[in-house]
Amino acid sequence: MTDAGRRAELAANLERVRERIAQACAAAGRPPDSVTLTAVTKTYPASDVLLLAGLGVTDVAENRDQEASAKVDAVRAGGARPRWHFVGQLQRNKVKSVLGYADVVESVDSVRLADALGRAAAGREEPLEALIQVSLDGDPARGGVFGDDLWRVSDAVTSSEGLRLGGLMAVAPLGEDPGAAFARLAEIAGQMASRYPGATTVSAGMSGDLEAAVRYGATHVRIGTSLLGMRNSLR
Repeated sequence: MTDAGRRAELAANLERVRERIAQACAAAGRPPDSVTLTAVTKTYPASDVLLLAGLGVTDVAENRDQEASAKVDAVRAGGARPRWHFVGQLQRNKVKSVLGYADVVESVDSVRLADALGRAAAGREEPLEALIQVSLDGDPARGGVFGDDLWRVSDAVTSSEGLRLGGLMAVAPLGEDPGAAFARLAEIAGQMASRYPGATTVSAGMSGDLEAAVRYGATHVRIGTSLLGMRNSLR
């Protein structure tokens, strides 16, 4: 496909996704600009990120450091500076590398990881925004904190000068009504905002369930397939 053809394809997909977000916001009685679209570009090339940036997408997410590092460099060389989110499970030995490009880490799920991020982020001009990944089903295999661990990790983030607690991230459990899962998340988000008034970000909802996420207060939706198409190997 030519660059012009791919741009047209992405523009059409983006228009449809933005319309879905606008309709979901209208149904929830929310302004459409209360929800940020984060494009999940894993397995897609830097050229797609550059095209999306040219179409007005400001936030981009990756979940593997090795892929993201090279892609960020190529995007910067192409003249675009989107806000980069890291959304994958993060090993502590990858923290320094990820902090070389990430503006937000959405998958903070342990005190040890929060401490490692805080040490690595010390001295940054702007603190790293950290979102606590919440488990909505208690399954440790899928990542995320559960129960009172949320507050222990949140305290670890807020005690670090190099980090800023932004809020929460979650994924709806497989096989469960996403509305019920995001309703639980909304309760947790309310508790977090009461404890930490600045921590109001709620990153939830993907291509298949963004409407339910918006209904229950998501401020960011992470969209991959509906925006970029079915995933293949990196082109």
